[in-house]
Amino acid sequence: MSLVEIARFTDVYEADLAAAFLASHDIEVSVTERFQTTVDPLMQRALGIRLMGHAGDADQARELLERARQGEFMEADGDDVASQPQARWAGRGIALFAAMASGYPATSLPRRLKPIQIAGMLLIVAMVVLSWALWLWAM
Repeated sequence: MSLVEIARFTDVYEADLAAAFLASHDIEVSVTERFQTTVDPLMQRALGIRLMGHAGDADQARELLERARQGEFMEADGDDVASQPQARWAGRGIALFAAMASGYPATSLPRRLKPIQIAGMLLIVAMVVLSWALWLWAM
């Protein structure tokens, strides 16, 4: 039997997932251009990743992939993460203080630290301790 193109993807991982999905439905397919696109990832969009299968299975494979795109095979997994406003505020605070303390020249290794650098380091340590305490409090 000759091989025909069943689908074309722009990402090798999406193509592998589609191949595994079709294999679970007893349709044998192969992912082509895998070597070229994993060696040079920019070629993924240029070449595309083709999913090749037998001509007799092509229509059924395309139908299964279309049904999967529409979400027919999705299940509720039940591990949705609840929103935690304390964590959001802690993250914003850490980002703010890190931006304020970014004047610390960590790569120049100064002999004496300036007062603003000491204050920045203390702020960072305080934010790390605060985030650790909030994490423990949330548990």
